Amino acid sequence: MGDEGGRFTFTFCPKCGLTLFYVEEGDEQHIAIPVGAFADAHVPPPTVSVYEERRHSWVSLPDDVEVHKHNP
Repeated sequence: MGDEGGRFTFTFCPKCGLTLFYVEEGDEQHIAIPVGAFADAHVPPPTVSVYEERRHSWVSLPDDVEVHKHNP
């Protein structure tokens, strides 16, 4: 259950338990993939940051990332 009441279905790696992707109930056409799930240096950088207020201070993002602030 998300902060705003949305229900999410997570899909995990059967070997290590890592979150591979997740979808919100009723919005299945959008798939969220955690950027940290990739070790490949060729994965494109993020374009959107959500829950910005929860981001660790040591995490840096590209200057052109679209920021979504969440206010519960």
